[in-house]
Amino acid sequence: MATDLAAPLAAPDVVPIQRRTLRLLFGTQIIGGIGVTIGVAVGALLAADIAGTAVAGLVSSAAVVGGALLAVPVTRIMTTHGRRPGLVVAYLTGAAGGTLVVLAAVTRWVPLLCLGMLLFGGGSAANLQARYAAVDLATPARRGRQLSLIVWATTIGAVAAPNFASLADGVTSGWGLPTLAGPFAFSAVAFVLAAGTILGLLRPDPLLTARRLAAAGSPATPAGVASAPTTRRGAGMRAAWSAVRARPPARLGIVAVAVGHLVMVAVMVMTPVRLHEWHSDADLLRVVGLVLSLHIAGMYALAPVAGWLTDRIGRRAVILGGVGLLLAACAVAGTAGHHTARLSTGLFLLGLGWSGTMVAGSTLLSESVPAGIRPSVQGLCDLTMGLAGAVGGTVSGFVVEAAGYPVLAMFAAVAVVPLVTLALRPVPVGAPDEEE
Repeated sequence: MATDLAAPLAAPDVVPIQRRTLRLLFGTQIIGGIGVTIGVAVGALLAADIAGTAVAGLVSSAAVVGGALLAVPVTRIMTTHGRRPGLVVAYLTGAAGGTLVVLAAVTRWVPLLCLGMLLFGGGSAANLQARYAAVDLATPARRGRQLSLIVWATTIGAVAAPNFASLADGVTSGWGLPTLAGPFAFSAVAFVLAAGTILGLLRPDPLLTARRLAAAGSPATPAGVASAPTTRRGAGMRAAWSAVRARPPARLGIVAVAVGHLVMVAVMVMTPVRLHEWHSDADLLRVVGLVLSLHIAGMYALAPVAGWLTDRIGRRAVILGGVGLLLAACAVAGTAGHHTARLSTGLFLLGLGWSGTMVAGSTLLSESVPAGIRPSVQGLCDLTMGLAGAVGGTVSGFVVEAAGYPVLAMFAAVAVVPLVTLALRPVPVGAPDEEE
């Protein structure tokens, strides 16, 4: 960290630093996306094999809970020490989780599986937090595009990853590992690689650099960098919650992100189990990989379009559009029967709906709170999103066990009704750089 706290940089150095930061984040997002998505692709199947279908959603949601809970310490580390140590801690936690899941598959011990999946969520926490590192040194005119670039980078790793699950499983079966354990071994390796890359190459730290430039008051500092948040006593989760509660636009933003994630996770985690009903073990991983690749493409590949529409037609309009896509996804997936192509279409629409609520909701939330509290509010948003997804994932297994996948899709559709009511309410939008 001594390198980051060296003598003030000349303002022209910001451009190459930002360019290098974006290239590095782009690469690690691909690696991290592979690690996260390989686990997502087979997590429910492994849990169902060890603990049964009803518990599969609970075990899968443990990763979501882990990612949500890690947002708190990771945000605290970043606020105090910068982006680099926070991202490294999150990735290494995910690697430890992947290792424990492999051990749980060998021992078939459910508590160890739950703990492993809980820690595995560190990979997701790192990938989500990386999008904020992309805009620490960005100018307002390029902020949206540069954030979207990092979100889009996840697509490359995430779309390809499920199709590597079968390959990973085949390779590790020769090592004596049980079926479905291999993908998590590969995930652990990917997370360690991402952590090592961030630790060695994310220098200088973008957040600390932005703070140093802001403190220096350089006239050539890129517009917007001067409002980079500084470390502030009391700027924790309680202060973040107070800031959100006091601002209607911020409340709408955080609810949009949370509800969109709840619906997406609830339907997505049980889709591999649904596919297992009519596909043999021989081709199950291949089909699951294809369906989830389409779903993740919907989540990430068109994120820049969602960002452009958010700026073009407004935040609430895109949130409502995302809600419409989520409803369409539940209708298509819930009535797909044993038609893989139709179920794939439903999962693609589910990803698009999530992208709309996430991008527009995150944008509305971030611009509706003062800069000094913004990092904590962003951490609160990821925490709330993760906990909402955990609720959806936990309930989904029991619903499918008791009433079936179509009923799950119906319940997921009903869950968006409160968001529609809130989004249609007149909401004054605060200035992007509102200060206390």
